[in-house]
Amino acid sequence: MKGAIRGLVGLAGVVALGAAFWGIGGRLRPYAPQQPIAFSHETHAGKLGIDCQYCHVYADKSPHAGVPPVMRCVGCHRFPLPDSAKQKKVDVLLAYWNEQKPIEWIKVHDLPDHVYFSHKRHVRAGIACQTCHGPVETMKVVEKRAPLTMGWCVSCHRKNEAPLECWTCHK
Repeated sequence: MKGAIRGLVGLAGVVALGAAFWGIGGRLRPYAPQQPIAFSHETHAGKLGIDCQYCHVYADKSPHAGVPPVMRCVGCHRFPLPDSAKQKKVDVLLAYWNEQKPIEWIKVHDLPDHVYFSHKRHVRAGIACQTCHGPVETMKVVEKRAPLTMGWCVSCHRKNEAPLECWTCHK
């Protein structure tokens, strides 16, 4: 009897955790943490059409896409903007530059430490960034839209006839 109760309590915990992450109805709740700077991918990648790899320069060369250094941003934003509201946002960026401090972005798409994911392999295979990251070019605030769970990744690997061996993703 005690074992059955423990099992039910454990199951209830898993269901509650799943509901917190997935929300009611089995849909993933978008995760969009407040960032140190209000950066709009909608403006940069969408309206201006800047390619992902212009800022995330290591995506095709490394397991990690990399977050652009402040210098990359200042390369375009060193000149004043005519719109004063937009200039205030740029002034926040320039403060980081003047203080020679990195921007401490909060990771939105994070995988467990036991998972090995190579951006390079996926980019070179022609997988669009939006496949995992969602339509970032339409997002004022980047949010996690895909669950990035093992099952989600495995279904993509099956669909694209990519490797399914455990060691491919678990080193």
